[in-house]
Amino acid sequence: MRRLLSSNHQLAIALTLFVCGTTLHAQQATLPDIRFTPTPASSAPIQTAAVSPALDLTVSPIAASTSSSADTDQPAPPADIDAPQAQTQSNEPPPKQTSRILGILPNFRAVSADVKLPPQTAKEKFTTAFKDSFDYSAIFIPLALAGYDLESNPYPEFGTGGVAFGRYLWHAAADQTIENLLVEGIVPSITHEDNRYYTLGRGGFFKRTGYALSRAVITRNDAGKDVFNISEVIGSGAAGGISTTYYPTRERTVGSFGSQWGIDIGIDAASFVAKEFWPDINHALFHGAKPTHTAPAQ
Repeated sequence: MRRLLSSNHQLAIALTLFVCGTTLHAQQATLPDIRFTPTPASSAPIQTAAVSPALDLTVSPIAASTSSSADTDQPAPPADIDAPQAQTQSNEPPPKQTSRILGILPNFRAVSADVKLPPQTAKEKFTTAFKDSFDYSAIFIPLALAGYDLESNPYPEFGTGGVAFGRYLWHAAADQTIENLLVEGIVPSITHEDNRYYTLGRGGFFKRTGYALSRAVITRNDAGKDVFNISEVIGSGAAGGISTTYYPTRERTVGSFGSQWGIDIGIDAASFVAKEFWPDINHALFHGAKPTHTAPAQ
């Protein structure tokens, strides 16, 4: 009996060992072989470590191309209409002023566009006043006025012919000299105004003409601010009042005074228009195209 039990026990143990061995062998067969596979440089898909036979982390080339095409098929963002546009204006500087118009007429007070100058001294103001009055070219405007007056004969007391022309000439020269000294020298030295004409140099014809005419009533002071042109308005009025003392007695009226005052301001306003456009005329007639602007090297 003991021998039979021993045989049965041995058989049971053998069966148990067989079942356990079979189970262990099956589990070893199902376990994955975990290892890292190096990816060749020339291979397109990216290989990753095999964690499980059922998990594939490789990026498919078809999926990548589909994603890329989807990105490229997306519409571009709308352009910003408020974005600053490229500058189309020319950077070339305006032409420069010259000291004389047509090489003859005085242009000593004109300042080129975009030029900044220090405040005028009283000496500089009187210097320009004397140059405008006693330069050899200062005679041309009185000559023109004397010729016009000789034809229109506003003062019969002056006579006719050469004698009348001489009288008209010296009266016109006296008017010009007194007006220049008051408007360009004496009054601006008292009121601290700048007697120079600052060229605008840019914009259309009407804009620049309006600017030039406005300089008869607007000027800069020595601090560089725009102020009422006392020198021009009051100085011309004072010159007109003085002129009545050397004209015929019957012309010493308020009307004659106002007429002379208006003529002085009008002549100066017209001269400002000539100063404004003279650089452009000068380049068009005598220097060809405007000078080109060369940007400094960065």
